[in-house]
Amino acid sequence: MPSNPSQIESYLRPGRRLHLIGIGGVSMRPLGLVLRGMGMEITGSDMSHSPSVDDLLEKGVPVAIGHRAENIEGADALIRTAAVHNDNPEIAAARALGVPIFERAQAWGHIMQSYARAICVAGTHGKTTTTSMVTHIFMEAEQDPTVMIGGNLPLLGACHRVGGGKTIIMESCEYCNSFLNFYPTVAVILNVEADHLDFFKDLNDIQRSFRTFAQLVPKDGLVISNGDDPNTRDALAGIPTRTFGFSEDCDVRAVNCSADWRDFDAMCGGQIYGHFHLNVLGRHNVLNALAAIAVAWGCGIAAETAARGLEGFRGAERRMEYKGAFNGAALYDDYAHHPGELHALLDALETVPHKRILLAFQPHTYSRTYALFDQFVKELRRVDVAVLAEIYAAREQNTIGISSADLSAKVPGSVYCGTLPAVTSWLRENAQAGDLVFTVGAGDIYKAGEALLR
Repeated sequence: MPSNPSQIESYLRPGRRLHLIGIGGVSMRPLGLVLRGMGMEITGSDMSHSPSVDDLLEKGVPVAIGHRAENIEGADALIRTAAVHNDNPEIAAARALGVPIFERAQAWGHIMQSYARAICVAGTHGKTTTTSMVTHIFMEAEQDPTVMIGGNLPLLGACHRVGGGKTIIMESCEYCNSFLNFYPTVAVILNVEADHLDFFKDLNDIQRSFRTFAQLVPKDGLVISNGDDPNTRDALAGIPTRTFGFSEDCDVRAVNCSADWRDFDAMCGGQIYGHFHLNVLGRHNVLNALAAIAVAWGCGIAAETAARGLEGFRGAERRMEYKGAFNGAALYDDYAHHPGELHALLDALETVPHKRILLAFQPHTYSRTYALFDQFVKELRRVDVAVLAEIYAAREQNTIGISSADLSAKVPGSVYCGTLPAVTSWLRENAQAGDLVFTVGAGDIYKAGEALLR
């Protein structure tokens, strides 16, 4: 178990030496850099080399590859991700030595208490995009925010930013109840669906977690939620919220939407707030934008400023990210790893002219693939050809005995590829002019597309 969060403040001080396990992660890397900027000495470890690890090494942060007891020598405290379990040798060594162990979310929670405004963006889907949109708006408003996002944002040239203003903007994940360590003054809940069923018991358990998250907001704060999502409404029943969506009873809603979803007017409190133009595709991104607009409206930002901020957003890394062309086909990469995210992605692609959609999909974790198997099959059947890479294990062992070959057997015309080089080879031989080629998943499927372009 992690140490008491009330104790962490005595370790997050200049001169302390902190060791971060899994430091290459999307939230751990910026945490390490932020803590170092606060005057702490930072070391870390990770299972393998990655662009994130290379970035840390270039910035002078020592990173050990592989987890070993000797990596924690000299550390005053350890910080770990929720994916690092108690059988990790560095955790075991820390316990034996009496070195305190804290969760990543506890550290972020402590940091955000020093800001007057803490905007925490949560939800099963859309967190990275919406957090990025909010960041664009607050940067346009010259609020000088501190930011932590789960993917690189071109505006920042990174996935984080240390600002001098009074606002912190945080992507907030529900896995292992991490976001319950936060101190939001503005909590955004984009949607609630069954996911992370290796931790949560069921949808009701997930809804209880999101409800508890919303209840962290003080009485003078603001809860913003998706008024079109039944699961979110049920989770927050009885809690005062400001809703967004397309329904007429939503506090913030989109009207006069263009056929391609790029243009719409936002009504806030029953009056036109402003006109908005997006440079990202899909109905789901209008919902993400409405959530960001609800934040801007609630924080007193002018509509013209919010509109400029949103128009400047052209996507975050691995979110419908254009990678290049191969043999006349357009290659994109996307992080979607849940059936709901696949559904939103494929809906968006219906507005894009194409000959065929070739979707190279890498399922993420055995437990998610098993629990949502039929939903994955339903979405994968929508594309012209599904190219299925083997499941990305992440934090799991395959105790279920499931494979992407099982998905392929249920998806007509699909292709099973046991390795990423096999995915690249198939795409190289079959991609044609006019095709949309997508590498999709939260693992390392993007490598197959990058190899194709090389």
